[in-house]
Amino acid sequence: MPELPEVETVARGLAPHLEGVRIKSVALRRKDLRIPFPRGFAKTLEGTRVAQVGRRAKYMLWHLENDTVVIVHLGMSGKFTILEKSDQSPADGKHDHVVITTEKGTRLVYTDHRRFGLMTLVKAGDLETHPYFAQMGPEPLGNEFNAPDLSARLKAKKAPIKAALLDQRVVAGLGNIYVCEALWRSCISPKRLGSSVAGKRAERLVPAVKDIIAEAIEAGGSTLRDFAHADGELGYFQHRFDVYGREGEPCSRDDGGTIHRLVQSGRSTFYCPKCQR
Repeated sequence: MPELPEVETVARGLAPHLEGVRIKSVALRRKDLRIPFPRGFAKTLEGTRVAQVGRRAKYMLWHLENDTVVIVHLGMSGKFTILEKSDQSPADGKHDHVVITTEKGTRLVYTDHRRFGLMTLVKAGDLETHPYFAQMGPEPLGNEFNAPDLSARLKAKKAPIKAALLDQRVVAGLGNIYVCEALWRSCISPKRLGSSVAGKRAERLVPAVKDIIAEAIEAGGSTLRDFAHADGELGYFQHRFDVYGREGEPCSRDDGGTIHRLVQSGRSTFYCPKCQR
């Protein structure tokens, strides 16, 4: 599933084609994705200018000038392709479910083989209380995500720190890949109880998370299966993984350790038992 850096990369790729631009038409090729499209979805977008393209956690947020926000989640395999006015390529593939055409003639084609993505609407004033966001933790790159705040959120956590960091109520947008990488950078075992990370370990973990996320965004995210930028380019951060997907390989710290893999909550965790305590 695309994580925060991948969603941020797509949002940045779409912004030049949407911000300040009026949507001319919206073609829905089916009535639902993961959830049904809300009633009047296409009509709400058509004829309306997009004021801003943003992101919250793993959701894209398209703020419209009519005080409505389009919430977009890419699911497991969702992606956008940008077709300029001069590009006559058809957008009628089996899995091309939404085609948005702007006043400039640009087409944004949403393709989703597994249909785990979603698009829905919310009034701007109700965004923070929407069920998707009401209990969500701070953004990892924001000032609100700091060692004291993380320590407070972890204080009562009896689950392993790996699972705790995947809880969107603790910190928003983190996923399996970047949690593995951040725990390695901060020398924290993924098996350690979340409550035991509060304090000095949190002081190591917070900057590790911030650095990993910032570096991944700069690299355009990580391409493992289906992810690609809106312009079709692939992300490159996967070439800089220190632990993820490296089971059996030597630890990058050259400490004699070997990368191990274990399954936590149904997800693969990669770590070095020698340097992560």
